[in-house]
Amino acid sequence: MNQSLIPVILAGGKGERFWPLSRKHKPKQFLSLDGSGKSLLQATANRLSQLTGDAQKLWVVTSAQLADIVREQLPHLPPENILAEPEGKDTAPALAWSTLEIAKKYGEDAIVGFFPADHWIANPEAFQQTIEAAAELAATKNAIVTLGIAPDYPSTGYGYIEQGEATDTFGGLAVYKVTRFTEKPDRETAEAFLATGKFSWNSGMFIFRAGVVLAELKTHAPEIINPLQENGVAAYSQLSKKSIDYALMEKTQLAYVLPAAFGWDDLGDWNALERLLKGDAANVELANHVGMDTKGAILYSSDENEVIVTIGLEDVVVVRDGNATLIVKKDRTQEIKQVIKTLQDDPKLSQFL
Repeated sequence: MNQSLIPVILAGGKGERFWPLSRKHKPKQFLSLDGSGKSLLQATANRLSQLTGDAQKLWVVTSAQLADIVREQLPHLPPENILAEPEGKDTAPALAWSTLEIAKKYGEDAIVGFFPADHWIANPEAFQQTIEAAAELAATKNAIVTLGIAPDYPSTGYGYIEQGEATDTFGGLAVYKVTRFTEKPDRETAEAFLATGKFSWNSGMFIFRAGVVLAELKTHAPEIINPLQENGVAAYSQLSKKSIDYALMEKTQLAYVLPAAFGWDDLGDWNALERLLKGDAANVELANHVGMDTKGAILYSSDENEVIVTIGLEDVVVVRDGNATLIVKKDRTQEIKQVIKTLQDDPKLSQFL
C-alpha cells in the first residue's frame, strides 16, 4: 500500500464509440458496462482508494458539464478534489492543471499518478505491485513513469512505446528507458513492432513527482504551463488542445516504461465487451435476447422490459437505449464517431446525442 501516492482520475472523455449508451449527459465513464451495477468511474475510484488507503487523497479532473455527476457517484470526495475544466483541451492541460493544484497542497515532492476512468483492470494484487514499483521509481529519481501493456495482437488503435535498456529493478519489476513513442501505426508496422519484443501498448497511465513534470512542462510545453501558473483555470481559453503524449512524453528525456504485470483493457468500443465477457458462449448478451442462427454478436439493452430478436446475424453489435438503436458490424465500430458527427451537424438529430 503506497501512502504517498496522490491518484488523479481523468474523467472528462466523451466515450463516443459507446453510443447510444454513452451520451453527452452521461458518457461511458459513468456507466456500468459489465452488468455489475458499478460505473467505470466508481470501479476506478475503489481500486485507487484501496491502493492508497485514503479515499480523501483521490482527485478527479473532469468537464464542468460532468462535475455534478462525479459528485453524485463519488460523494466521499472533498469538493476541492474535483477539478472542473471549463472546456476540454485534451490530456496535457488536464494533467498540467491538476499537477499544479496538487503541488500547491502537498508540495512538489508529491508522487502523482494519472489514471483514465474507463480502464478495466484484472489482477488487483499485480496492479498494486506495479503502481508501487512505479511510485518508488518516481520518488527515487527524476522520472516520468508510464505503464506499458504487453501487446497480444498487432493493434492499430493503440499508441506504442519502444523500450530501451533496462535501468533498474523496483518491486521485483524491471524498468526501461523509453526510446520512442509511436502513435497508432498501420498493421504492417504494428506487426513489425511485436516481432521485436521491445514494444508495449501505451496505457495512458503515468506516475511522477509533481516538481519533475512541472519543470519538464516549463521546458517542453511553456505555452500550456505558464498561463496555468499565472491564471489557473481561467487560462483555459488561451490553451491549445494537446495530448500529454504529444506535448511532453514524446519530447522529454525522463520517460521510463514499466511493463505492466496485470490484465488490462481500455474499453475503447463495444468490442471490448466481447474480450471481457464472452467466454465460451456464442454471443455476448447483456439484454433479453432471442436469437436464431446468430453468433459472434454483442447485444445490449438498457431496459430489462425490452427484448432483442435476431435471425441469421453474425459478428454484429446491437445496442438499444431509450430513443436510439445501433446496429453495426463489429469490424466497423470505429466509424461510430463519424455517425456522431452527422448527428451533431443536423439540428433534428442532435437530440439523440
